[in-house]
Amino acid sequence: MTWSWNKLSAAKWEDAWSERIAGNPNAVITKIKGGKTVRITVYCDDEEDALALKKYFGGTVREIKTQDWVATQKREKRPPLKIRDALVITEQSSPENLAALQKQFPSRCILSVPAEMAFGTGDHATTSTCLRFICDAAKSRRKTSWSMTDIGCGTAVLAMAALKLGAEHATAFDFDPMAIEVARHNMVRNAVTAEQLDLFVEDVFKWKPSESQQGDLVVANLFSTILQKAFPQIIAAMKKDAALVISGILASQWEETKTAAERHGLFFERVVKRGKWITAKGGMAR
Repeated sequence: MTWSWNKLSAAKWEDAWSERIAGNPNAVITKIKGGKTVRITVYCDDEEDALALKKYFGGTVREIKTQDWVATQKREKRPPLKIRDALVITEQSSPENLAALQKQFPSRCILSVPAEMAFGTGDHATTSTCLRFICDAAKSRRKTSWSMTDIGCGTAVLAMAALKLGAEHATAFDFDPMAIEVARHNMVRNAVTAEQLDLFVEDVFKWKPSESQQGDLVVANLFSTILQKAFPQIIAAMKKDAALVISGILASQWEETKTAAERHGLFFERVVKRGKWITAKGGMAR
């Protein structure tokens, strides 16, 4: 036997749930007849995992038959995600499989990030584009000392990628306690220490970054409605001449988000559109 967690949500939040579960082969979103509601279902091996989802997100938990589970899971494993010539993101976690991947990609850093109920396996357009910008930033900062701050970190894949690519220190936080719990597991999987990564639960609107939490590269992968209100906190996290990457923005909301950023003195030199999502790189105007 196995378990499923189920939750009904207004259809207007479908994009938010789609982003959160991107890359998780055990998660399904179903539109309910009438179009005003969606059902989010996550299949779990253990009741404990399903109950953890219920604790953080509400919804219901039910036990289902093994044969139903097997039928649902007839999917191929996610192939490794290759980012530039620098990173490979994989759901593999066994030492043998990770060693085989390292042998296959000897010049790349390998990150193990299994699909779980926290945003950031690398598959979603917003996360993968942020990863590309991080790779580019790391390449330009090679042989220099730099730090990274990850606002709305989810699984902390972005912060861990920055560390693997040469950042001396990273700060990462999320409003969702479950995301931070998953991120801590990912730190262990990837041999990232607490000295390297300052990881915590926080509300971006209440956060006052200390000097050690400011970054030479700041990434804020948040929904545009949050970004538009959080630019003062985001700017406070930027060191002098820091680069900023923002993502999680629907293309239809880009212009209003850019306008809000420009009111705070920010500019964007590069804007990437993938599907219906926008990711932009810039900094403080001089």
